[in-house]
Amino acid sequence: METIKTILKKYLLEIIGAIAGAIGGYLYWYFVGCNSGTCPITSNPTNSTIYGVILGVLVFGMFKKNKKQEIESNKDESKDKAE
Repeated sequence: METIKTILKKYLLEIIGAIAGAIGGYLYWYFVGCNSGTCPITSNPTNSTIYGVILGVLVFGMFKKNKKQEIESNKDESKDKAE
């Protein structure tokens, strides 16, 4: 079983993205929101915050390298050094 420390290290960018997205979603509801209640995302702070969390995780997750990319970049670096 993975410890909390290894899980936090593995998913750090996603966690930061979720926190940033939650803050952004709430601030969007607070400053822009929809007063009439007809807007499905911005009429409620909970919906707006959840939407922000999802977007934050997706956006911050784009910047994470997977192991396959790291292996290929290491191979390219070693080839450049050999030449």
